[in-house]
This record gives sequence, structure tokens and C-alpha cells, in this order.
Amino acid sequence: MSQAFVKENDEQWLHEIAPTVAALVNYLTRENNGVRVYEKSTALSKQGKTLHRMSNGLDYVIDDNGRWSIAW
Repeated sequence: MSQAFVKENDEQWLHEIAPTVAALVNYLTRENNGVRVYEKSTALSKQGKTLHRMSNGLDYVIDDNGRWSIAW
């Protein structure tokens, strides 16, 4: 009998990845069907947090709990 199996729902959520830019880039690239997503620039939000503007057109920030979120 084969030991191989396919894991269903192998998805990962944005808030589950490590709070590093490298982890964010890897996650967004995976979510973008392998098309590389990269950091275009950084800026400070009104709350004093670092916004990471990515090539997918969205800004991401690490929240107060140390998790990634999309900046609004």
C-alpha cells in the first residue's frame, strides 16, 4: 500500500505567515500562481507602522499582534 497522499486544503492564510518581508513575498508569489510579487516601496502609516507596497498593487502591514494584514 502506498504511503503517499494528497493533503486537501493545504492553503495558508495571510495572517498565518511569519512577519517577515521574505515570507510575505513567498506567500504572495504562491497566491499569484507563481508569478513573482516583490516589494516596490515602504512608507509609514498614520499609525506609525511600516507599510509595504507590493507589486500586486496592495499595501501590507504587520498588525499589533505581529501578523500580516492588508492595509486599508
